[in-house]
Amino acid sequence: MRGGTWALALAASLSLCAVRPARAVIFGGGGSSKADCLLVFDGPLNDPLTRPKKVRCTDGDPDCDADRTVNGVCTFQVGVCANSTFDPLRCTLNGVNSVAVDHALDNGDPKFDVDFQALQTRINGTIEPPATSPDRCTTPTTIRVFLQGPFPGDVCKGAKKQIKIVTLSTPQLGKIVKDTDKLKLTCDPPVPCDPVVIFTGGPFYAGGTFDRIQRQIFNQNCALSGCHDSQTQAGEMLLESSGSYDNIVNHFPHNPAAAARGWKRIDAANASPETSFMYHKLTGDLPDDALMARMPFKRGKLDDFLIDILRLWIEAGAPQDGWVPGTD
Repeated sequence: MRGGTWALALAASLSLCAVRPARAVIFGGGGSSKADCLLVFDGPLNDPLTRPKKVRCTDGDPDCDADRTVNGVCTFQVGVCANSTFDPLRCTLNGVNSVAVDHALDNGDPKFDVDFQALQTRINGTIEPPATSPDRCTTPTTIRVFLQGPFPGDVCKGAKKQIKIVTLSTPQLGKIVKDTDKLKLTCDPPVPCDPVVIFTGGPFYAGGTFDRIQRQIFNQNCALSGCHDSQTQAGEMLLESSGSYDNIVNHFPHNPAAAARGWKRIDAANASPETSFMYHKLTGDLPDDALMARMPFKRGKLDDFLIDILRLWIEAGAPQDGWVPGTD
């Protein structure tokens, strides 16, 4: 039997109360059964029900979504263990030389993921390769899978994320063994997928229209590695949630041609999309080559309903909280 087909439940029983914690499961992650114990996943695996090797959850389900809230994201607590001994008959190799989480480096990788970066940091600080001691385990890392939407009609689409980790052994009988592990995470939407329920705010802003713009436009299309994230700040503009509002509202753009027109990034003072550079960048209505390319750069055009939400928000004076009519 290959290592990718087995998993072992750590929890002996589940609480019978209305809100039950997700059970922890050890999963080898796939690959050769001889090498599969070099690194294993420890998380709320539940799919399939027998011998689970994936995680599948509906947003807000207390059995698997760690935040237990319908908020447009499934939150999973995932840890890893090096030199695992969970199956003594299979776990014969010992000695981890390196552990690399895919897409964990913020080096311009378009698939860079801050949750993967956090997992890599936790591995580096806890397992500290090279390591030979058995069952060297991290504490769980929060891995988030964001739904797509909501779209018109209060409909969302499910989303998936895959953790991939490559572990290399210390020399074993003169050779180095590779263990490639994968864990698939799926988030299914609630029905209906109501924006008023989902966009209720966060640590940096209250709920409402701007929360929707931040999470559905900026987070998914703009605040990405190599663009308007904290590392790059293309055009000297930050669109991460920690600073986006103050960075764009009534703020002159870095682009000289746009500034010369008297445009703001978001012209809330005049409640004017026509003098809001960001609105023009997202619609592609750029009458001057010096205004540069449509955004998102080298990605598909933003859906019209999202552009309409941005327009209505600007016309309402770009409030930081509360719902603008027609945007919910």
